[in-house]
Amino acid sequence: MAVDLHVHSSASDGTDAPDLVVAKAAAFGLTALALTDHDTLSGIPEALAAAARFPIELIPGVELSVDHAGAKIHMLAYFLEPTSGPLQDRLEGLRTGRSIRNLRIVERLNELGYSITMEDVLRHAAGDAVGRPHIADALVEAGAIENRSEAFAGLLSDGGSAYVERDRLTAIDAITLATESGGVTSIAHPLTINTDAANLRSILEDLRDHGLAGIEAHYSEYPPPIRTQLAAVAADLGLVATGGSDYHGLGKPDLQIGSGLGDLVVPDAALEELRHRRP
Repeated sequence: MAVDLHVHSSASDGTDAPDLVVAKAAAFGLTALALTDHDTLSGIPEALAAAARFPIELIPGVELSVDHAGAKIHMLAYFLEPTSGPLQDRLEGLRTGRSIRNLRIVERLNELGYSITMEDVLRHAAGDAVGRPHIADALVEAGAIENRSEAFAGLLSDGGSAYVERDRLTAIDAITLATESGGVTSIAHPLTINTDAANLRSILEDLRDHGLAGIEAHYSEYPPPIRTQLAAVAADLGLVATGGSDYHGLGKPDLQIGSGLGDLVVPDAALEELRHRRP
């Protein structure tokens, strides 16, 4: 049986409501789904209510942008209840940091000749975690670009002409807070970390020693040979080879829940291994 441990809803930058995400996952035949919106757990109650109507388990989670010795990393934290807790209580501050950055990005875009406002951006956000994808949607609506991908190919990507940094947790702080909250952590799409193979391994070893549980080896946009290599790295380091589609609905129209680009299978053993790593 299969699971999907990396999915987004309209609570952050996905386009499907949390209950629809769950319904699609159940229709695909998944045994479990992790809702991992950016910096927010606001979609979890709706997703849990929907999961109660289907034969599927909902894993409450979140995706964080963290820093480790200058390397920018996306980290998934699992088994986080949408209540008060060490990590949960930090999310509002992270969303505030997003809001400050959004304003600065819009100002920079205006300086570059793109006529959009924060009101334009907020029209595209259904949840409380507003970010660059919603700015991209506003640019599409204004006719400045064709789709989100074009915005991230130049303007909004790291190093792009309208890119602005924001406050991040350190990776070690994120792992510690997640552990204190009863959760476990995994590195999302590890090959997006801007470093070479040797340093990537060093980063993974260091974070493992601080409590990291897994790495996302089974990722939609990695070809099967790369997934196999990453799963071998995970095994060698004593980490769980996790995986997910990174589904965003129309935000990433080529990716589907459960199957990614059509060939993704994340074994339910990955979830069981993560469950065994819980504090």
